[in-house]
Amino acid sequence: MKTIAIIGSGSWGVALAIHLAKLGHKIKIWSFAKEEADLINNERKCKFLPNVTIPEGVECFMDYKEVVDGSDIILHVTPSKFTRNTVKEYKKYVTNQPIIICSKGFEKESLLPLDEVIREEMPNARIGVLSGPSHAEEVSIGIPTLMVIASKDDDILFGIQNTFMSPEFRIYTSYDVRGVEIGGAFKNIIAFCAGVAAGMKLGDNSFAALITRGLGEITRLGTALGGEKDTLYGLSGLGDLIVTCLSEHSRNRKAGKLIGEGKTIEEARKEVGMVIESIDNIEAAYELSKMHNIEMPIVNAVYDILYNNLNPREAVNMLMTRDKKFE
Repeated sequence: MKTIAIIGSGSWGVALAIHLAKLGHKIKIWSFAKEEADLINNERKCKFLPNVTIPEGVECFMDYKEVVDGSDIILHVTPSKFTRNTVKEYKKYVTNQPIIICSKGFEKESLLPLDEVIREEMPNARIGVLSGPSHAEEVSIGIPTLMVIASKDDDILFGIQNTFMSPEFRIYTSYDVRGVEIGGAFKNIIAFCAGVAAGMKLGDNSFAALITRGLGEITRLGTALGGEKDTLYGLSGLGDLIVTCLSEHSRNRKAGKLIGEGKTIEEARKEVGMVIESIDNIEAAYELSKMHNIEMPIVNAVYDILYNNLNPREAVNMLMTRDKKFE
């Protein structure tokens, strides 16, 4: 059994803690909020997963040293925009533990994927990326889930696979770190668009087209950035895209739905109540597509909805009346 540090006390960090504690591992969670730490420690509850009881073997602290010291594995589960500053705070306590990125996104300012952000701060870090179709609400209650661990380090691949595997949680391995990261980051954009479509009360035909053409955009950009097409058509690409586009659990879809219903970005942020990764990643994808000369009409349309006051119905019309194409 291992001691596992989890940096981040949101729904995904706590869901992973619950799963791993049930397997007998000792879990130490870091939280920035005393309210969340007290709720976990004293009431065995997480405010983002109100119907779940946190098992014994899970403790929450507000001190990085307390969490990281003596750990065998570090799971990094903060929102992508906080990754660099958070790593700056805890890197002094890291020895040789692998850091497993469980967050999804790119750093907006640098346009870097999160493994490169961490490597800039910790050049010798041993890094893996865990991703796939996995809502915290379902993992926390043991619904069967499949994910992918990606790393260039075999010890990380098989170590994480062995640590996480259970009859409810199946882990595949991959060397394609970039592809796994891209699938996880950019599927949130298409999920946001799916929410916009839901808010506009479009139908199943529209959803199917959006997912299919959205996957095409993710794949074009992903392969240009060094990911593999097969990865983007696998669990961490297509799989995560489907679950995020279609599920009411998805905060990205919920935010898009509010926009489709006529709300502003700030109104959507307030109502969702958690970090909406897609909004930051839309800017990153937009800039990266221009940088690499990749055609991404869906990303362009949603960027204009958010930042150039394009009406969602006009955006749909623009997409539907583009120049004729071969598929």
